[in-house]
Amino acid sequence: MAETPPEAIHSSKAPEPVGLYPHARKVGNLLFLSGVGPREKGVTQIPGVTLDEAGNIISYDIEAQCRSVFQNVRTILEEAGSRWENLVDVTVFLTNMAADFKTYNRLYAEYFKDCQPCRTTVEVNALPTPIAIELKCIATI
Repeated sequence: MAETPPEAIHSSKAPEPVGLYPHARKVGNLLFLSGVGPREKGVTQIPGVTLDEAGNIISYDIEAQCRSVFQNVRTILEEAGSRWENLVDVTVFLTNMAADFKTYNRLYAEYFKDCQPCRTTVEVNALPTPIAIELKCIATI
């Protein structure tokens, strides 16, 4: 019996990927999300980010970015036939652990109170766009 190839999911409601990759892939009853940031579909301004003329970050609001990235994950999950409560693993990338972890952790507890997937949080030097947080998720369908 031939295996079904992984199905690429391209969300019509989530922000466009910044490279050649789908928002997610279905493999059996698992859904693997590509890295999801706080950008909004069809908008160039990133929630909570102020840039200078050269595109460098002047300031950012980690709370605004967290809320936006969590909403983007929810949007992709639902459009792919899953839901927030089906998340089983979340990897979180922060660009400034010292400054942002406390706020991020408080908001994470708010959003994931009833759904507690495995979680890994790491600090990275930079992300591909001027954002301070990105999530990589796995969910069941």
